[in-house]
Amino acid sequence: MLIASCSGCRLASQTSPIMSTLTRRTFLAASAAFAARPSLAATGSFDADVAIVGAGAAGIAAARRIVAAGRRVVLIEAADRIGGRCHTETATFGVPVDRGAHWIHTPDINPLLRLAAEVRFDVNPAPPGQKMRIGRRNAREGELEDFLAALVRASRAIGEAGRGKVDVACAQGLPKDLGEWRASIEFVLGPYGCAKDLAEVSAVDFAHSAERDVDAFCRQGLGALVTKLAGGLPLRLGTPVTRIDLSNRYGVEIATTRGRLTARGAIVTASTAVLAANKIKFLSDLPRRHVEAINTLTLGSYDRVVLELAGNPLGLQSDDVVFEKADGTRTAALLANVSGTPLAMVDVAGKFGRELASGGEAAMTAFALDWLANLFGADVKKAVGRTAATQWNDDPWILGAFSAAPPGGQPARRTLMDPVRDRLWFAGEAVHETMWGTVGGAWESGERAADAALKKLGLVSEPKESARAPQRSRR
Repeated sequence: MLIASCSGCRLASQTSPIMSTLTRRTFLAASAAFAARPSLAATGSFDADVAIVGAGAAGIAAARRIVAAGRRVVLIEAADRIGGRCHTETATFGVPVDRGAHWIHTPDINPLLRLAAEVRFDVNPAPPGQKMRIGRRNAREGELEDFLAALVRASRAIGEAGRGKVDVACAQGLPKDLGEWRASIEFVLGPYGCAKDLAEVSAVDFAHSAERDVDAFCRQGLGALVTKLAGGLPLRLGTPVTRIDLSNRYGVEIATTRGRLTARGAIVTASTAVLAANKIKFLSDLPRRHVEAINTLTLGSYDRVVLELAGNPLGLQSDDVVFEKADGTRTAALLANVSGTPLAMVDVAGKFGRELASGGEAAMTAFALDWLANLFGADVKKAVGRTAATQWNDDPWILGAFSAAPPGGQPARRTLMDPVRDRLWFAGEAVHETMWGTVGGAWESGERAADAALKKLGLVSEPKESARAPQRSRR
């Protein structure tokens, strides 16, 4: 889709201020009833071998891996549906609409592409390139080339800054001579690509991010694909986890709003915002470095307004991506005629997107319509049918978009990959160094966590060393 290296995942969301800061002290609190629980038996009488908290892409991937190993797993989800920010719905418009993640990045290496074929979901390549509007006209060929050249220079400059001795904000790495394209480039590389303004994003994290300039779409919806891949897994929906106890050396005990269960180990895939809000408490204490990593990898803001536009009033092709020559931060990105439907997605992100979404769906829809009218003419408003808007920061079990690291924060991803007491693992888009902010990264992170848990808990057989060939004696 974009030639920029930080074209983020569209796990479409937005952030909200963290309700409270995660501290070591908060993890020590426990109710008397829970403290009086019976101990796990050394014989290992568990409800599951591995319990997974969160049924988004990472949790589903981890559960599939454990089931494939022939072990017992339980997938616990606080919401009444699975998928997390990867959610497709059909009720509003009568066709599949991805309210969250929509893009399948780097399809040549994305694990979801192979799985989509296995379940007979249709994945089609996204059209290359993008369009640029200058006022109410399309950019001329030379103007578009100037923009793309400046975008490449900006992306490379940030990458160079990220390879320096000291991490800096991406904004500090931008070339000084971006001229009239600066605002558009800052939007594309920042809010649109990373869900945060460039002043909040680590140049090192940006530089580590895998190139995302080749993309694909799932016709039935990316959220629908993720849901399909969860078929047959043992799910507990509408079951928020309130506490995870690691104090017993035989396993973990998990308290939920619907009772308690035990497992040999646990994989937690809840968003860093949910963890930082103390919605899940841990006994005993998490290591300080894990607490700091969770607090460091805060979520950005990314939301979407979906408009039904009858008769193609924009005059665009299926899945055309459109930016504007912006003069400030009040801008957006357009995906037109989504998968051949009359639907248009207007995505807003970063600080401006967060402020806009805080005003509610009506304010978001009004902005989207005014923005399109300024670019394509006032008649666009006459073609509008049904509308919808996402507000992910109001979702109590998500609380944001995805986790571009702040300056100095990139090592936190590696920290979250380390197990806690060899019984607890974290997974999710935040726990991937090169594919953070993507569904593919979340999926791969879940598989890695499952493999690590299976091995550390002794739930898979170690491959036997091949017998050594007899050596000839030297004479």
